[in-house]
Amino acid sequence: MKVLVHTEDADRWREALARRLPEAEVITSDAPAEERREADYLAVWKPSAALLGEPERLKGIVNLGAGVDALLGNPGLPEGVPIVKLRDAGMADLIGDYVRYGILHFQRDFDRYRRQQHRRDWREHAVVDKADWPVGVLGLGAIGARVAAMVAADGYPVHGWSRSPKSLPDITCHHGEEGLETLLARVRSLVLLLPDTPSTRHVIDAAALARLPEGASLINPGRGTLIDEAALLEALDHGSEPDSETEGRLRGAILDAFPEEPLPEQSRLWSHPRVWVTPHMAGPTPLGTALDQVAEALRAFEAGAPIDTVDPEAGY
Repeated sequence: MKVLVHTEDADRWREALARRLPEAEVITSDAPAEERREADYLAVWKPSAALLGEPERLKGIVNLGAGVDALLGNPGLPEGVPIVKLRDAGMADLIGDYVRYGILHFQRDFDRYRRQQHRRDWREHAVVDKADWPVGVLGLGAIGARVAAMVAADGYPVHGWSRSPKSLPDITCHHGEEGLETLLARVRSLVLLLPDTPSTRHVIDAAALARLPEGASLINPGRGTLIDEAALLEALDHGSEPDSETEGRLRGAILDAFPEEPLPEQSRLWSHPRVWVTPHMAGPTPLGTALDQVAEALRAFEAGAPIDTVDPEAGY
């Protein structure tokens, strides 16, 4: 079998995957065109449309990440070719750390103390107990469920939401439109870990933000398309002067994913005093576990064994 790898640091992936799969010939997208055309499988992250269309006998695609929205939205994606995405692969713990930092950032008033520092204002705020700081997690797939469990283990009441009913230890689970409204009204920090699908785009719009309690915070290590940016800025500004140091109705947002990446220089999110921007770094793919999953998927493809593939209609 011939496998074509395309991702950042592709040479490192190629060398490591070749060690995992000694029976395979592993090349990168830098290989000559005639070699790329002979690839049986692609192991890729955000490939170009041209690259997707090059292999003449493509049997399967392994997406080198948990999110498949970019791949499914690629106009060069060939029809009928099965796609496997990485499961947790160690990303959940990294995303969990990001989320736990974000919750503490607001629960322990680090946002307020930072603004006070700029004003040389020495003033202590009373600590809100974790038990009085409910957290909402939208999306209870492999990563969302793990993150919710990590947050619950820290002592926060956790409310989780999914499209269909779920039951998880120590998590109050909600589902459906009514469940989402119930969750939004109860939480002080809202975490977004939903996939990018037609039904989740702008799930956090003006109406959703209005349901959050006054002074709630938002943490998005998921997908940038989940948030209506104009509505977010309005909620951050409401009750305060735009770009001022005073808090709006929405206390703040920590954002790691955006509809356009890199985030355009002219975006107001860069300079908003209650927004923290990170460059889509919450959950990088750890090489070791990911390689195990890639090798497992490729061997299953070759053997014709059952394998859990992506549903293009559902978007995950």
